[in-house]
Amino acid sequence: MGENKDYITHPDEKGSVNISEEVIAVIAATAALETEGVAGLSAGRDIYELLGKKNLSKGVRLTVEGENVKVDVWLTVKLGVSVNKVGARVQEAVSSAVESATGFTVTEVNVHVVGVNLKKGL
Repeated sequence: MGENKDYITHPDEKGSVNISEEVIAVIAATAALETEGVAGLSAGRDIYELLGKKNLSKGVRLTVEGENVKVDVWLTVKLGVSVNKVGARVQEAVSSAVESATGFTVTEVNVHVVGVNLKKGL
C-alpha cells in the first residue's frame, strides 16, 4: 500500500477493505467542522502548513486498536456558545460519521477546546 500511511483492515468473505487512517481522520474533521458552534479545528503549525499544503485532518488524532477507533479533536468554538453543549454535539457527530462511513466502532471521542473565536460573523 502507500508509503507512510497506516490502514485499518476490515476482512470479509470476499477479501478485505483497507481504509487509510487519514481517510477516517478527514471524516472526523468534517463532522466536527459541520457541528454548530465550532469555529475551526486547531493543531498548531504542522508539517503540511510548513510545506504550504492543506491538511484536511488537522486537529484530529486517531488511536486504532483492531476495529476500535479512539478520536481526539482539537477545536475552537464561536463566542457565546455553550462549550459543553458544543463538545457533546461534536462527540455525537464524529462518532456517528466515522461509524456509519467505516463500520468500525468508535470507543471514545475526546474534544479539546483550545480557543474561542472572537470574530463576528463566523
